Amino acid sequence: MRKSEPSSAVPVPEASAERRGGERSEPPRSEADASAAPPSTQVRARPTRRTFTAAYKLDVVSQAEACRAAGEIGALLRREGLYSGQLSTWRIQRKQGALSALAMRRGPKAPSAEAREVERLRGEVARLSRQLERAHLCLEIQKKASQMLGIPLNPPPLDGGDS
Repeated sequence: MRKSEPSSAVPVPEASAERRGGERSEPPRSEADASAAPPSTQVRARPTRRTFTAAYKLDVVSQAEACRAAGEIGALLRREGLYSGQLSTWRIQRKQGALSALAMRRGPKAPSAEAREVERLRGEVARLSRQLERAHLCLEIQKKASQMLGIPLNPPPLDGGDS
């Protein structure tokens, strides 16, 4: 291994305790700025997604259609904080069905009334099945208790024609 040779670097001046007025790289702060807390640099736990109304989308698309000079659309997108892909998507949606296409909601679709009714009925069937199972269990316990105590059970007739 070779020993590293000292390089001929430019000497760095040591930081002095006193600074002269012309050396300060920041502008002087006023008393109001000194007492104000700095803005928070914390990242939000879950950032919120921006949502655009159909009227806003149509307004931006119509403004973009009105742009004639070079660079006007880019300036519009920068001013509104949008991406060109959003504008392209909104143009396609407008061509497919104007406001109705632009008002589409993202995410899972709400279940239909029929599907909600089916789910409600399934829940009711499950609840009644549990209730019936408990009733059968109670009857079994009563039968066993009557057998142990020697009490005869007279089950009602099943055919119902003996009245």
